[in-house]
Amino acid sequence: MLNRSPTALKETGERVKPPRVLALAQLMNSIGDGAYYVTSALYFARIVGLPPAQIGFGLTLGWAVGSVVGVPLGDLADRRGPRGTAVLLAMATAIAVASFLFVRSFPLFAVAAVLYASCQCGLTAARQALLAGLVEQARRTQVRAFLQSTTNAGLAVGAALGGLALQSDTREAYLAVFVMDSVSFLTAALVLSRLPVVTSTKATPGEPRLAVLRDRPYAVVTVINAVMLFYMPLISLVIPLWIVQQTRAPAWTVSALLVLNTLSVVAFQVRVARRVKGLRSASRAVRHAGLVMCAACAVFSLSAFGSSAWTAGLILLAAAGLQVLGEMMLAPGAWEISFGLAPADKQGQYQGFFGTGQAVARMLGPLVLTTLLLGWGAAGWLLLGVLFAAAGITMEPAVRWAERSRAHPCRSAAMAGADSPPGPAGSSAGADPCPTSSAL
Repeated sequence: MLNRSPTALKETGERVKPPRVLALAQLMNSIGDGAYYVTSALYFARIVGLPPAQIGFGLTLGWAVGSVVGVPLGDLADRRGPRGTAVLLAMATAIAVASFLFVRSFPLFAVAAVLYASCQCGLTAARQALLAGLVEQARRTQVRAFLQSTTNAGLAVGAALGGLALQSDTREAYLAVFVMDSVSFLTAALVLSRLPVVTSTKATPGEPRLAVLRDRPYAVVTVINAVMLFYMPLISLVIPLWIVQQTRAPAWTVSALLVLNTLSVVAFQVRVARRVKGLRSASRAVRHAGLVMCAACAVFSLSAFGSSAWTAGLILLAAAGLQVLGEMMLAPGAWEISFGLAPADKQGQYQGFFGTGQAVARMLGPLVLTTLLLGWGAAGWLLLGVLFAAAGITMEPAVRWAERSRAHPCRSAAMAGADSPPGPAGSSAGADPCPTSSAL
């Protein structure tokens, strides 16, 4: 089981406060990532000379591989300790970012993209396992919300720095961004090394190595969350294209919506997360998030019918406000569910699996959403809204199913397909006659 030794607990109280250290590490690399996100596509297109199709395919390939690799890397964090694994993966991510400096062709770009996405997915899983090992269960969602606010603040600062590189539009300016991002991950690795050591776990003889791959209820919950995460490409990619192509709103509305989204998360995410306490309230939060996102999609669809730039802009601001509210409701609900349904000794691999939702959203979201919304218009928005609402409503029965599977160890073992021989007759009442990797 992931836990802290008495010595580690003492060090935590006297020397460092894990939430603050984790937040500082998040802040460091999110500043670099913010600059990278706003400049990388233009660098590969304008400086390296890659066609947009190759850039899109390379990034899709990278996140596809990353979504698969994240699970075994999360398991590595469980077996070898999440702190050391997180430090190593932060350093590996720094190397991956630095490798972009040497990209001159599509094959090299594809290799660098795969390395970058794989390290990022593994680092996310290791950090989640580290958080689970250092913070008591009742406070994990609150701490995660604090980290999310910090991340958004760092991304905003990084995006502003990246804007300076875009303004310069020179090879040297773009390369400086990659160097800064690489250094930010090295700094994050140094910060993470200050945390106490979290005890690693040993595999139970006879149980599957990657038990999460046999946990059907958790897989269903992960798929539902992945559908909800399709909101991610909206604000950064699809909505800017929608504004320019389908509405009368001025182009600066794009920046206004990005600022609204970022500042809202920084200011209110922790406050919204306070309402989530346990799996029941987490499921309700996801359900409400789906309904709010559905309403946001309906309002976005109306922006195409705004008769003036002023009217269209107000409609878009109202829709973006609903969208970020749904985003802030979804996040703590998903965090609580991902932690609460994961076995304590397998947080790394379970968080790695749950994190595939983000990779899938990044991989498929741009293609699906541009086709649906820019191709179908208002009808596409309404269909997307129905999809969000359906996913949010479905989360509650899926979580209840997962809870029932953990309440009946033998049933969990049967669903998982694990070889779990029954205990001998006359075993003590305290013994588990049917051990399973899915039981909490």
